[in-house]
Amino acid sequence: MRTLIWSNTFIRAFKKIIRKKPNWRQDIENTLRLLVNDPFAIQLETHKLKGKLSGSWACSLGYDLRIIFDFIKNEKQQADDIFLIGIGTHEEVY
Repeated sequence: MRTLIWSNTFIRAFKKIIRKKPNWRQDIENTLRLLVNDPFAIQLETHKLKGKLSGSWACSLGYDLRIIFDFIKNEKQQADDIFLIGIGTHEEVY
């Protein structure tokens, strides 16, 4: 099973979102569970990024919320771990 690795940037952005919109917490947690189980699930709309974030990936959480992440090789497991880079609106993360 994959492991989620939370960067400090992701943690700060997550806390900021939860302070502003506490009702989004459950949706974010559900999306993170889905991400760890199947990062390419249809509802996540996972896609590779270009430009300054080239090599990273993004998934959608509702209409305007995005999670930016990288896959990190885990030598002990078959599946790669997921390093959470950022979370926010389209304008905030891109």
